[in-house]
Amino acid sequence: MSDMPSNRITIRVPDSLGERLRNRSQVKGETESELVRAALEAYFEQSHGERLAYEMAQEAGIVGCIRRAPKDLSSNRRHFEGFGQ
Repeated sequence: MSDMPSNRITIRVPDSLGERLRNRSQVKGETESELVRAALEAYFEQSHGERLAYEMAQEAGIVGCIRRAPKDLSSNRRHFEGFGQ
């Protein structure tokens, strides 16, 4: 891990979860950070099919594809008049 760029994050967990993490770390002979990284990787692997609509729209190339559109097109209510009727 030390040879790759990384970001440090801080999270709060209940005491019971922290204790389970410490115990598993000792049993497996891995650091708590290694276990958390592996858990995050597994979580994202498992949920790879779940994507946000915005992410899918970006991949489809429809985000920002309208030329000369108002900058507040998606947030200003006056642009919504008659939408969906």
